[in-house]
Amino acid sequence: MKIGIISDTHGSLKSIEKAMKVLKDCDVIFHLGDYANDINYIEEIYDGKIIAVRGNCDFYSNICEERIEQIGNNTIFLTHGDKYGVKINIFKLRYKAMEIGANIVLYGHSHISKIEYEDGIWFINPGSPSQPRNKIKTVCIIDINSNEINPQIVEI
Repeated sequence: MKIGIISDTHGSLKSIEKAMKVLKDCDVIFHLGDYANDINYIEEIYDGKIIAVRGNCDFYSNICEERIEQIGNNTIFLTHGDKYGVKINIFKLRYKAMEIGANIVLYGHSHISKIEYEDGIWFINPGSPSQPRNKIKTVCIIDINSNEINPQIVEI
């Protein structure tokens, strides 16, 4: 199964279009917030399933702040990350993952792509396709085959 991960699109339709060219063959798209309304545009250009959480800039969204998804044997925790201090470190995220038994944690907020593997848990930030803080516009694709998890940051 291929999972496309996108975050912090901030209303840039041009960036979303570029990102979706990369993510078009994914089985599901996870949007990690900012802006949750961008999901409406993604739905117009993508036929697959879209799962989203709200970010700190999604003031009027009724989408939940966090989600737990089960894909095969994998428990995936989705959050924007602002409530966990991810711009400083992922300590609080690690604690949350251990608390709920997640082996994959997806978060955004920092606008910087990152993949870390610690204590049997993948921590993945896809960065931002529209306003990256490290000047590299990115998304992420996770390929899950049986017990193998292969995350890859993709520049758009």
